[in-house]
Amino acid sequence: MSGPQIALLGAVAGLTIFLGLPIGRLRRPAPRLRAALNASAIGILLFLLWDVLTAAWEPTDAALSDHHWGTAVTDGAVLAAGLTVGLMGLVHYDRWMARRSAPAPRLSQGPGAAAVTELVPGARSRAASLALMIAVGIGLHNLAEGLAIGNSAAEGEISLALLLVIGFGLHNATEGFGIVAPLAAEGERPSWGALALLGLIGGGPTFVGTLIGQQVVNDTVSVAFLGLAAGSILYVVIELLAVARRAAMKELTTWMILAGLLVGFATDAVVVAAGV
Repeated sequence: MSGPQIALLGAVAGLTIFLGLPIGRLRRPAPRLRAALNASAIGILLFLLWDVLTAAWEPTDAALSDHHWGTAVTDGAVLAAGLTVGLMGLVHYDRWMARRSAPAPRLSQGPGAAAVTELVPGARSRAASLALMIAVGIGLHNLAEGLAIGNSAAEGEISLALLLVIGFGLHNATEGFGIVAPLAAEGERPSWGALALLGLIGGGPTFVGTLIGQQVVNDTVSVAFLGLAAGSILYVVIELLAVARRAAMKELTTWMILAGLLVGFATDAVVVAAGV
């Protein structure tokens, strides 16, 4: 598979975020539909987390088997660091975002309010600002996902790269709901232009990361990228599980998580059987 094809797939993986954004135009999305999509995303991401961590640990495992202790320690430490940065970086970002969105005098009365209201015409600036911050945060971790896709392809791991594209594409489709959630909660309807801008901010970095990742071929760098991706996935799984608990639809959630897991394994089986 050529570099441009991988780059195109990376763009597709990021831009599936647009599939979830139109929900922001709905006044009252069906609760069972949102719960089902959320739970299926959890199942797929759990499979992807296992698959990414397996690939990330493989160089360390091989080094240990060959008694290359220095390489094993280095790659193991890089994996731990990548996981920590990918997971805890988003945790700290979330805390910072929560402080910014805490009840306070309306942002429309302060500096910069005009830019926010221009982004989402007619929306209250607090909700629009929060949606923008979520899009920026998602974009940051989608950059790490793109790096993992590009680096996997550059290393010749086309099967893993395709799985990452599929998994991240499905995952990003659910991220659109997260971006527009503050607006939907306030009963505000962003313009189509605003949704397009939010989608590019959140999904575009996957394409950029794929381009960069294809130019850097190194086992340790690959481990770092995969560690970042795994940390990001784990953070999103934690967040989606919290959403699932709030939905209070245990039976539906359990079935859809199981379905998501099975889809992950089925996708892997198809890709491997095809000899990709």
